[in-house]
Amino acid sequence: MAGVPNGSSETIKNHASFIWSVADLLRGDYKQSEYGKVILPLTVLRRFDCVLAPVKQDMLDTHERVKDRVDNFAPLLDALTSVDGLWNTSKYDIPKLLDDPDHIADNLRAYIHGFSPEAQEILDRFEFASQITRLHKAGLLYLVLGKFAEIDLHPDRVSNLEMGYLYEELIRRFSELSNETAGEHFTPREVIRLMVNLLFIEDDDILSKPGAKATLFDPACGTGGMLSVAEDFVRSHNPQATLAVYGQELNSESYAICRSDMMLKGQSASNIKVGNSLKAYDPEDPGDQGDQHPNERFDYLLANPPFGVEWKKVADSVKHEHETKGFAGRYGAGLPRINDGSFLFLQHMISKMRPPEQGGSRLAIVFNGSPLFTGAAGSGESEIRRWIIENDWLEAVVALPDQLFYNTGISTYFWIVTNRKSPNRKGKV
Repeated sequence: MAGVPNGSSETIKNHASFIWSVADLLRGDYKQSEYGKVILPLTVLRRFDCVLAPVKQDMLDTHERVKDRVDNFAPLLDALTSVDGLWNTSKYDIPKLLDDPDHIADNLRAYIHGFSPEAQEILDRFEFASQITRLHKAGLLYLVLGKFAEIDLHPDRVSNLEMGYLYEELIRRFSELSNETAGEHFTPREVIRLMVNLLFIEDDDILSKPGAKATLFDPACGTGGMLSVAEDFVRSHNPQATLAVYGQELNSESYAICRSDMMLKGQSASNIKVGNSLKAYDPEDPGDQGDQHPNERFDYLLANPPFGVEWKKVADSVKHEHETKGFAGRYGAGLPRINDGSFLFLQHMISKMRPPEQGGSRLAIVFNGSPLFTGAAGSGESEIRRWIIENDWLEAVVALPDQLFYNTGISTYFWIVTNRKSPNRKGKV
């Protein structure tokens, strides 16, 4: 596994292979494309299990002592663990569930119900409740939990960084089985590292000053790979710097993995939102799934939005914003053809850049060839390109080798866009 720290690669592969062996139990009762519905949430659950293990008894004792006297006992339980928003008040953990095979499904539900709201929301996004019923009916629940009880995912054994790689390795394997859309889940680490290097290339401050702080946003964050690499890059150059990461993701499972990963790393998991970044935020709609960071501005932005995916589902919202708000909204420069939303993501990201007088921003985004070449003069694509170049925001276009992105051979590029070009780069691409 290229890019994984020395000594970690073998550990991650061994853990992934062991977790993957659960698939042998599922074969026949589950289709290959469904394995992830069981294995991913249980990997997250086992990680939570191991993180809480050293403080579990303290947590139960504290809860018992205060539950009838305090309305909000969450802060007291939070204080017992290094992970904000992760606690459990059930007497169970995965090994204890195995002590009562006859009631294992009900006890597992009770265990999950005992988690903090933040952890429950992550597990809910996996829709794991329906899998508990299905596994129990197939006589597999005890066997599968028995497998997970054997693996030690305590942070002393598997670091947060390694855990991120482990998730990614499992997702890569599931993507291969289910023929996911090319490039949708997995951006090679080498590509992300190059993007991150170019993103921070002008910025010695964040990379060297003690106590430096910056923000980073990914509007199509998937399982959080780009956010993690950027975090690691800054930390390796300046351990005293803080990079606060924000993200949004449409796919519920990917969102759940990203949010659990950020939660376990000590990042603010509430900065990771679910929904369609391209749709307008509607404050009147409490169930709104549009842009969840409507008023935020960020120092850095990074994304690999899905290639060539149509935006028909959000067309009404996007067109309305374009027609009624113009440049006061996100899509003032124009709309691309309906079968490729790449330029919508770029305009969305540009709208999240800080104004130059507040320090400006830098962004990197992965595209296929379409945004470079599609659309004759006067078309939506051409007008968007013209707007970016006339504002002198496009700093560089990097052509990547083909066959580089997982599961696809198409040509890929990434663009570096910034509203704070250094003097020697002004007027140039």
